[in-house]
Amino acid sequence: MYNRLHQAKTGDDMRAAVVILNYKGWHDTKKCLAAMKKQTHEDFEIYLIDNGSGDDSVKELSKIKMKNIHFHQEPKNTGFTGGVNIGIRWAIEHGFDAVALLNNDAAPEPDWLKNLATALEQKPEVGAVTSLMLDTTGNFIDDAGDEYSTWGIPALRAEHLPKDQAPDSGLLFGATGGATLYRTKVFQQIGFFDEDFFAYNEDVDISWRMQLVGWKVWYEKTAVVFHKHSATSSKIPGFTINQVFKNLPQVFWKNVPFPMIIPMWFKFTMIYFMFMVYQIPKGGFKFAAKGFIQSIRLWPQSLAKRRRIQKTKTVSNAYIKSLLYHGLPLKQVNRIKKALGFK
Repeated sequence: MYNRLHQAKTGDDMRAAVVILNYKGWHDTKKCLAAMKKQTHEDFEIYLIDNGSGDDSVKELSKIKMKNIHFHQEPKNTGFTGGVNIGIRWAIEHGFDAVALLNNDAAPEPDWLKNLATALEQKPEVGAVTSLMLDTTGNFIDDAGDEYSTWGIPALRAEHLPKDQAPDSGLLFGATGGATLYRTKVFQQIGFFDEDFFAYNEDVDISWRMQLVGWKVWYEKTAVVFHKHSATSSKIPGFTINQVFKNLPQVFWKNVPFPMIIPMWFKFTMIYFMFMVYQIPKGGFKFAAKGFIQSIRLWPQSLAKRRRIQKTKTVSNAYIKSLLYHGLPLKQVNRIKKALGFK
């Protein structure tokens, strides 16, 4: 009887905040908000943040009339991490059960939030439910949750595969920060997004921290969004490369448990510098090198955070190993082959 009642929960009673961050992308943000007007989940409010755009964003977004929207302006760009943390704090202060992070360049289907909330309501051990992100054509997968390999490299699961090959709903390692519903109590327990990341791989870091304390992550195939990939980061030349090379070591040093970290360190170091070599013919080496130098400067902070994080660990290393992808994601293998001159 309990199981039948438990499965009957629909998530309708889950009060959710939806945090949308805008940075010089008000055209995309308007499309995102238009899609949010069609949501079938009723109990939600939007916290829209302009992250120091300095263009027409504030003027244009101020014109939007929605009964459940709150508009916040930041005087300067605080990055993805700083921006969403503002929204998460607002959600906690106002007593929301859950907070969804939604990229401003994403357009969710009408049942997106309802399906996320239902999955979260039905699974008390789950701290976050992530979406199926498709490209703007709807034909190919942009992301079906995050993987983390035994080489210390994250990857977007099922990226570029046809839509009909989307994985079934289920547990997985990590959730994308672009379209995920988190329990607010998760952030109250483990803290907010690490603002040293600024942008990129901060969602991988938060997934690690969730898993280490026993929260699980669920991917919900029926929660669909259409995503215009890298619409914001493409506005700044070399930004993505710089941030990835800065942040990959932070994720690794903070979260991989001992003694797993020892064999993974050799593989991670090799692949990290191979990625740097790969950037030479592409013109991205200077951005990668800058990211590497920044990661070295952040190393003391990363180790201090590691000590705090590992003290909170409640799960076994065997469980963590079961979550990891044992090998290099195919896309990363192909990059290395290309860097070495193999066809």
